[in-house]
Amino acid sequence: MPGIVEKGRAVKESWSERTRRVDAVTPPHRDRAADALRAMAIVGVVLGHWLVTAFVDTGDGLGVRSPLSEQPALTPVSWVLQTLAVFFLVGGYSGAIGLRGSKVPYGTWLRTRLARLFRPAVVLLGVWAAAVSVLTWAGLDLGTLRSMVKLVFSPLWFLVVYAALTALTPAVAALWRRTRWYGLALLVGLVAAVDAGRFAGDGPSWLGWTNILVGWLVPYYLGVAWAHGAFARRSTAYGLLGGGAVATVVLVLTAGYPASMVGVPGVAVSNLNPPTLAAVCFGLAQVGAAMLVREPLARVMRRRPGLWAVVALANLSAMTVFLWHQTAMMTVTVSLRAAGALPGLHTAPDHAVWVLQRVVWIPVFAVTAAALWMVFHRFERVTGARRRTGTAVRSG
Repeated sequence: MPGIVEKGRAVKESWSERTRRVDAVTPPHRDRAADALRAMAIVGVVLGHWLVTAFVDTGDGLGVRSPLSEQPALTPVSWVLQTLAVFFLVGGYSGAIGLRGSKVPYGTWLRTRLARLFRPAVVLLGVWAAAVSVLTWAGLDLGTLRSMVKLVFSPLWFLVVYAALTALTPAVAALWRRTRWYGLALLVGLVAAVDAGRFAGDGPSWLGWTNILVGWLVPYYLGVAWAHGAFARRSTAYGLLGGGAVATVVLVLTAGYPASMVGVPGVAVSNLNPPTLAAVCFGLAQVGAAMLVREPLARVMRRRPGLWAVVALANLSAMTVFLWHQTAMMTVTVSLRAAGALPGLHTAPDHAVWVLQRVVWIPVFAVTAAALWMVFHRFERVTGARRRTGTAVRSG
């Protein structure tokens, strides 16, 4: 059990003692709901990847297939587990709060933020560079290895976009102060214009990738707006929830956008790669929902110190969980391949029972992810006084 450093010696503490200490050192002004929303977003991403990624023998090794392409009835799962907009929302909020309360120059503030993102990513790249060499030497077929590397590295786009938006936080805050909700309309309009050029105007495919920054800037902008008191009235959140949901439904039913909010293999258009207007509108609805539940979440976090300690720990290691959860799933999948085609692990996701079979493997993935977390979370942890006290509470 982790402990604290007291007069040069480590003092072990029980979980209940640790939760009470974390609760006690949390500043009264800290928005615990923001941390809870970030933790929920990370859980959504992890469970989403674990549920919609199947490794199936293709004759050239293990290849990736999605139950969403085999079973369209599972599409609503993507509505629940595609939570990236919430993560960018909280990122904008914490970035604006952290910058406003920072007592160091902007460059120092930014370097500290980016170190939290890229230090664990560099470790991931280093470990996987060595792993690829070892697995190739051990004779793992190239088809399987190719699928594994793609799954590990494909989510790294998130870090690049998040880092860019973090760097733009002062500009985003200035845009909010000057334009308010007109700024939101401008950003959504830019996404719509790009989509119109792609689809209605038969523009080049690369045009859509301009939305990868602008599209995720929309929830980030709303996070900055949150930090500036934009959601003092619940009616604002209701408006985003209702307007975003209606717009998403209309776009899916009348404009040809896919119903799935994640990429589906074999489908010509993905709502996520790059983000489309439908995904952005869906994100607006998610932001509205998040703002409506933040007060109840804050009350729960204050009344349940044990739950708050778990949320604080999850936030302290959010990047570690995000970066290593695919590795956990693939470690289980590939290491058990010799046992044959295990149901829900190596079998085709083309029948309803597969979903139940996959759910059985989720705890195994989670235990493996926890083991990886124990090894690698130290590369994300802050240094200095907070590490010495063992607290999982950050300042922004």
